[in-house]
Amino acid sequence: MTDNPTERNTGAAATPESASTPSSAATQATPEATAGQSLAPLKEAIDPLLTDLLYPSESDEPVTFVTCYLAQEAPLTDVQIKEWQMVPPSVYVEEGSVDNFWAPVLTDEDWYGDDEKKRTATFQKLKALLDAQLTGQQVFRQGKTEITVYLLGRQADGTRAGIQTTVVES
Repeated sequence: MTDNPTERNTGAAATPESASTPSSAATQATPEATAGQSLAPLKEAIDPLLTDLLYPSESDEPVTFVTCYLAQEAPLTDVQIKEWQMVPPSVYVEEGSVDNFWAPVLTDEDWYGDDEKKRTATFQKLKALLDAQLTGQQVFRQGKTEITVYLLGRQADGTRAGIQTTVVES
């Protein structure tokens, strides 16, 4: 078990190393293996977009692919996010706005250089991919100053996946 909450309960698809090494779970006919196989095309499509992609805030942080075992049809709650990430009840978790998540990264500003324009184009592609692959998207923010942000949605087969990053707001 890890002390890093972003690595907990995210499944093999959450680490780049595990994507390239076969595991015995991937060959077994378990629900986890089936979910992992259905996530593979999404992860394979997202991974190239996430390479060197940083979400801007007071501290630009990487964006990573995550999976979530919570597969019910109903929307997720902040309590479920706490349980999924195994954080104590005292840790602040709130549902945020999907539009607010995308707002700072989808618009080119006049003063942007080539790197910023490339980042915006990558985020636009990432949003289009997630919109095409994930329904019922929700954003959750965990923490107060250094905030872990999850954008999660459901695939056609009911599995839940998305992206995660960290924003710093002082």
